[in-house]
Amino acid sequence: MKMKVSRVDVWAASIEDRPGGLAGKLSVLAKAGANLEFVVARRAPDKPGTGVVFLSPIRGGRRILAAQAAGFSKAEGLHSVRVEGADKPGLGARMTQVLADAGLNLRGLSAAVVRKRVIAYLAFDTNDDAAKAALVLKKMI
Repeated sequence: MKMKVSRVDVWAASIEDRPGGLAGKLSVLAKAGANLEFVVARRAPDKPGTGVVFLSPIRGGRRILAAQAAGFSKAEGLHSVRVEGADKPGLGARMTQVLADAGLNLRGLSAAVVRKRVIAYLAFDTNDDAAKAALVLKKMI
């Protein structure tokens, strides 16, 4: 099966580093009907007592307004590409190598395999790098 490669917006918000800090943010989105497929949250070591959550997608006026009201905004400095398809041994190594060969530096990568399907989010520093990465990955696959 062919891999799907697409550009995506990732949204981010600050969270309190306490029980329920993340749950509070996610519940606002759930009440607005958001169906998230990607969530990464972590503490902010440079800001004790806080953390950050990154997620995608946020689509539709009501969901966007709810996200903004909860403190989310598009992560403007985080340009992302989403890859989805059948998992194969060595796929992650191949993807990162073709990006390296194209002179592209990853800002971050998150990936998981569920029932032999992989979904990966690759982040880049610039819009141009993400666009080039999407082209390179489409050719690879």
